[in-house]
Amino acid sequence: MAPLAGGLSTPELAAAVSNAGGLGFLGGAYLAPEQLCEQLAAARRLTSGPLGVNLFVLRDLPVDRAAITAYAEELEPEARRLGVELGEPRFDDDAFDAKLEVVLAAGVEVVSFTFGCPSASAMARVGRSGAAAWLTVTSSEEARVAAAAGADALVVQGPEAGGHRGTWDDRDDCEAPLLELVEDIAARESVPLVAAGGIADRNDVLAALDAGAAAVQVGTAFVLCPEAGTGDA
Repeated sequence: MAPLAGGLSTPELAAAVSNAGGLGFLGGAYLAPEQLCEQLAAARRLTSGPLGVNLFVLRDLPVDRAAITAYAEELEPEARRLGVELGEPRFDDDAFDAKLEVVLAAGVEVVSFTFGCPSASAMARVGRSGAAAWLTVTSSEEARVAAAAGADALVVQGPEAGGHRGTWDDRDDCEAPLLELVEDIAARESVPLVAAGGIADRNDVLAALDAGAAAVQVGTAFVLCPEAGTGDA
């Protein structure tokens, strides 16, 4: 199960997937460390199977101020209609260190990372805990860096992904389809690959496995499950 950050993943959904023989994930992004701790405890009460948690790796990089201003101007009429103020752009790392501490203390089986490669010290902490470190990659170059950093598996995410794509920078210039990307990375790296993006049925799973993936990660197909936290809209 893909992590589905932002409310779609729930302890109930992660546990249901693990109880069915898969690997249930909790999306740790956007949650306070205390909320993540509570969700992990709830999931553990519902399953004795393996659990994974995904964290965002965010860096404070230069941004296009003109683009942000233009976006704010586009939103301003809606904000005025709703009687709210537009916020000021700011950076934070989504409480990465505190959340990693929570995750490792909970003894999850897999910690996955999206939007970048964690520091060497963070990777070492995961290794010492006994958890597996999975890194999301969207190009052969990202895969090379992730493998060299000691990733136990690479989540290879193609452009077919239904949600955001976990690219490490804003260029996102690798448009190779998922199967082509998996084949290319499988030929270069010896790390197990988990294929993600646009996998909707049995045939898609088999195609990904034939391309060189050891497993697949599915997100959109779970959003209408009764255990998911999907909004009515």
